[in-house]
Order: sequence, then C-alpha cells, then structure tokens
Amino acid sequence: MPALGKMLVIVGILLVLVGLGFMFADKIPYIGRLPGDIYVKREKFSFYFPLTTSIIISIILTIIFTLFRK
Repeated sequence: MPALGKMLVIVGILLVLVGLGFMFADKIPYIGRLPGDIYVKREKFSFYFPLTTSIIISIILTIIFTLFRK
C-alpha cells in the first residue's frame, strides 16, 4: 500500500504542475507561435497544430523525467 500512496502523491504533484502550466501558458512568450507550428485559416475553417512547440515540450519533459529517475 505505501507504493500506491507514493504514486498518488506524484500524480497529484504532476496535476498541480499541469494546472499551473495552463494558468500561465499565455504569459510564456513564443509558446504556440514558433516557426514550424502549422496554422491554416480559411473562410469557415481554421486548423492549428503546434508541431515545433510539441517537440520542444517533449524534449524538456524527457530531460526532467530523466533527471528525476536517477
């Protein structure tokens, strides 16, 4: 049972961090507007796919999780 408690605490901390990220995402410059992000706007249609932003966030999270693993 202690492993379950530890896992719940970690999941809770991650949820708080994700929530804070959503709260302050508008204040981070260039996130979502990087070269390589795909944005198509037509008369009645718009499509947005943050490709470059997703890759950068993935790299940052990989580094963070690698550091915490050790």
